[in-house]
Amino acid sequence: MTMKNVDRKAALAAYKEIKVEAGIYSVKCLPTGQVWLGSAPNLAKIQNRIWFSLRNNGYPGRSLQKAWAEHDASDFAFEIVDRIDEEADAYLRSAELKKRLAEWLEKLHAELV
Repeated sequence: MTMKNVDRKAALAAYKEIKVEAGIYSVKCLPTGQVWLGSAPNLAKIQNRIWFSLRNNGYPGRSLQKAWAEHDASDFAFEIVDRIDEEADAYLRSAELKKRLAEWLEKLHAELV
């Protein structure tokens, strides 16, 4: 076995051990106080995805994209609102995300991302 194969196997094993955390997140426009909520199966990656889309004027949510265009990027804050315990069944995890998102939308009087 070559050193390259050993490195690849170690990297693959490390990747498989990374815990993916699902949950509810918020994006807030600090000057206006507007809040948008969303859910994600992987909270570690969602902010980069949203910010990339907003910077490139390609975010599907019109309200958030409009606010982004009217303000500076530093006027927005990203926050994890709620984390979902790791569920073995993807269906249960998805159902829990939907339920909690609805609860948080009502509680914070926010818009959907």
